[in-house]
Amino acid sequence: MIKSFLMIGQSNMGGRGYLKDVKPIVDEKISMLVNGRWQIMTEPINFDRPTSGVGLAASFAGAWRLKHEDGQIGLIPCADGGSSLDDWAAGGPLFDHAVLQAKLALRTSQVDGILWHQGENDSMAGRSAVYYGKLSVIVKALREELNLPDVPFIAGGLGTFLSTGRYGQYFTESDAVNSALSKYAETTPNAYFVTAEGLTANADGLHFDAVSLRKFGIRYFEAYHKRTNVWTPLPGESEMVSVVEERELNQAEKRMLLEIGFGRGEMTLSELEEKLTALK
Repeated sequence: MIKSFLMIGQSNMGGRGYLKDVKPIVDEKISMLVNGRWQIMTEPINFDRPTSGVGLAASFAGAWRLKHEDGQIGLIPCADGGSSLDDWAAGGPLFDHAVLQAKLALRTSQVDGILWHQGENDSMAGRSAVYYGKLSVIVKALREELNLPDVPFIAGGLGTFLSTGRYGQYFTESDAVNSALSKYAETTPNAYFVTAEGLTANADGLHFDAVSLRKFGIRYFEAYHKRTNVWTPLPGESEMVSVVEERELNQAEKRMLLEIGFGRGEMTLSELEEKLTALK
């Protein structure tokens, strides 16, 4: 049985890390939900915008696989860039879409966790004051709709760089949102907070860069695996990322990468056939 994880929130859950900045994570036992069916994960996983890129879920899944050598994990991408808590209200399109995708995943998997990163859009205009209450209502409704009362809900903190980035004047309440997220984790059963301390941003000062998102995914897995809050950066998290990225590929995975490269026009047919022959 595939263990699946629902990915919800805004752009930093969707992922805006540059693909060129990190090594790809390739594993035929990591899948993503596409059109209601599972296919082998490739990044971007959560293609909500033309700028979609590396997210935290790939390294989360890679860390999960290190603990489950024969297990299969599935990712259910439903994050939407720029979305607010009001956009995620029960009965709205984003909420209903996430519920629908999760129910499709439940046909062939066991949903084992909810990964959340959102709050930038609620770091302004006094919205942070009601963040805790609104998030509580949304998560409660989501659990009831999917009959998932006990699975871990893991929420990552906002980047400490927000107030100094290109759009810093808009994110004056990011610390207050982080306080609301940590309070929610401390006061709600089966909810956990993951710090963004020490993580860095793309040039926009809004989105985590790819290297940081790889580390963030490791932290999310730590919270999931140990059912605990992660208040500080993890020792050895960079080394763990390297283990995940540098995993030795099997023949099927190597062939898959060659077929993808050919399909993208990166090699000729004769080059593809030559490389495939060399794998035998």
